[in-house]
Amino acid sequence: MLKDKVLSKESGILLYGLTPPKLKTEEDKIAVIAKKQIERIKNLEIDGLVLYDIQDETSRNDSPRPFPFMPTLSPDYYSNKYLSELDIPKVIYKSVGKYSEEDFKYWLNQETANIDCSVFVGSPSKDQVTKLSLGNAYKIKQDVNADIVLGGVTIPERHAVKGDEHLRLFNKIDKGCRFFISQCVYNINNTKNFLSDYYYTSVENNRELQPIIFTLTPCGSIKTMHFMEWLGIDIPKWLINELKHSHDILSKSIEICKMIATEIVHFAKEKNMPIGFNIESVAIRKEEIEASIDLLKDIRSLMNE
Repeated sequence: MLKDKVLSKESGILLYGLTPPKLKTEEDKIAVIAKKQIERIKNLEIDGLVLYDIQDETSRNDSPRPFPFMPTLSPDYYSNKYLSELDIPKVIYKSVGKYSEEDFKYWLNQETANIDCSVFVGSPSKDQVTKLSLGNAYKIKQDVNADIVLGGVTIPERHAVKGDEHLRLFNKIDKGCRFFISQCVYNINNTKNFLSDYYYTSVENNRELQPIIFTLTPCGSIKTMHFMEWLGIDIPKWLINELKHSHDILSKSIEICKMIATEIVHFAKEKNMPIGFNIESVAIRKEEIEASIDLLKDIRSLMNE
């Protein structure tokens, strides 16, 4: 079970990430989408399914959004109503800022029996007005004592700018986080710098390391690449050139993702750090979704080695 693997700090956790359908999607169409996703996922060798809670991130980025933002169904609602036949542990993202303290406490009490793991997500920017801070959400979770394994978000790009991402993780660990899922990784140097600081700080302060699950995402078009950059994913200049000038950008991105995964695995293994991977597709094109499934199978083989 995913919970057991997380709590025993196992390496090799493999997840697959999905975004629920758009909020305005007609119910019969939601059922069709869910059926396709179930067929695609049910036979995969994964430890859990990640369901995202999408926020409007325009408050932290002044540039035009390459794809328009459209609200999606709540991930826990989508999981309970449409994906219940998937006998796979679910990791439910929860954007906490839209809840009052009472509403959030009620949600925890109601869902504690239905949700295996949850990743709480704060506001995308400090300028966005919220009802509930991430810190208060962590405290409510501790007070309610809900039987949900708590996870957090980690962003290696933020470490490149501020140099304190590893300290953020230890602070979140103190507040109850038992695993972390990263933003999509395309810059291996950012990732290794962050992992190195996380590891040596744990050694110097006799702190236990919690599992970090790194997200990998295929890129099948220039527009997808621009969207990934808009989301804050750091794609180095040399890699942008490689993708732009490739005859098959999707295959090239898969090759690069596997190279990044291999380097992360080797770096973490030397230090006995618990890591895993989360595979997703930020695009809805069939080719990119299918490529994400192929990438997942390749990463499973890599970790089995």
